[in-house]
Amino acid sequence: MVWYQRQIRLPALSRGCHLITHHIEQQMPEIGQIRVGLLHVFLMHTSASLTLNENADPDVPEDLDRALNTIAPESFPYRHTIEGPDDMPAHLKTSLLGCSVTIPVREGRLCLGTWQGLFLCEHRNHGGSRRLTLTLQGEPMS
Repeated sequence: MVWYQRQIRLPALSRGCHLITHHIEQQMPEIGQIRVGLLHVFLMHTSASLTLNENADPDVPEDLDRALNTIAPESFPYRHTIEGPDDMPAHLKTSLLGCSVTIPVREGRLCLGTWQGLFLCEHRNHGGSRRLTLTLQGEPMS
């Protein structure tokens, strides 16, 4: 059993849901050395989230973002407003989607479904760069 861990930084992204699977694969090349294992991706922020979803149709991330904005609108009378009107809705959206995912690894590849991809959902208007901790564990290839 081997373990790898590193922190990576994603560039600042606009508000919305962004496919980041390729960033993860580029920043953790050791995935290619694992026969069977798990990759845990942890987002170190409380106003953005991670989700696995369809990566084929660009309408899916747009619809997901629109639905989240309907569920947690900026117009709701939140008490926590010191960081701006988009902050508390961002915390709520993060609580709904979560800040981590675990993806199986098989034969040197992320074991994702045909239409699945990992998305960073940026819930702030100006969230800035986001940090992720990647932890890979598994049995190496023979």
